[in-house]
Amino acid sequence: MADRVVPGPVESSASIREAVCINTRKIFDSCRDKDCVDDLRVFPTVRSQSYIENALSIRPKRAELLYVDVSVEPVTFNRGYYTVDCTFFYRITGETFPAGQTCTGLAVFDKRVMLFGSLGSVKSFASDSVLPVADIDDLPVAVVNSVDPIILHSKLTDAECLLPTELELRSIPDFITAAFDEALVLTDTARRWFATIGQFSIIRLERDTQLLIPAYDYCLPDKECPGTISEDDPCTLFSRIRFPVEEFFPPDNICQEEDYRAMK
Repeated sequence: MADRVVPGPVESSASIREAVCINTRKIFDSCRDKDCVDDLRVFPTVRSQSYIENALSIRPKRAELLYVDVSVEPVTFNRGYYTVDCTFFYRITGETFPAGQTCTGLAVFDKRVMLFGSLGSVKSFASDSVLPVADIDDLPVAVVNSVDPIILHSKLTDAECLLPTELELRSIPDFITAAFDEALVLTDTARRWFATIGQFSIIRLERDTQLLIPAYDYCLPDKECPGTISEDDPCTLFSRIRFPVEEFFPPDNICQEEDYRAMK
């Protein structure tokens, strides 16, 4: 009798037990991008703006991706294709010179791509929901995978004239503004903060579909569930934990595929 197949790499000698039909989301199209967003306007907090007014320059420290708002619209002149509009919300942190004050602010980046998402007109219903599982227009689902951006440059400039800002005309989600410890300065100011960031992202379009796949066996876990209550004393439990050597010593080398922040 052949050994039971477990999740992971499958040997060529492993036999397929049966073909099963599953319902899942199939990826119809996807793309990856490496965006260098130059001179992205940063809208600082009230306290940060007071530091910026008296600073000569600002040093970049870090950028954090807070949220990506994603919407899908069909392309009228090309059936089966859709535009995916992504709005990236960032929390930018910098340090002023010469005072060395930490400043934080909000930056917004808009991105649009066009991908193939196929066609569909099925309305799906389920016993555990009174609403349709799929929308009436049956749009594909857009998924955006991103990492925190790399902040490349930061600068301060003096405005020659005051103009209405772009963010005054757009709605910022409440949970985005709540991510900052105080109110943001969204009106135009004489002293402005700009940042240049590098953003990695993968965007794809998916649809619910049924696929026929090979099945090797039922997926039964081999690991026993550890109990939360034990007769062992805490020191005994601690002695079973492996010493984290890698946390104390830096690695000799880093795989190029994993070290995306390294310079070429």
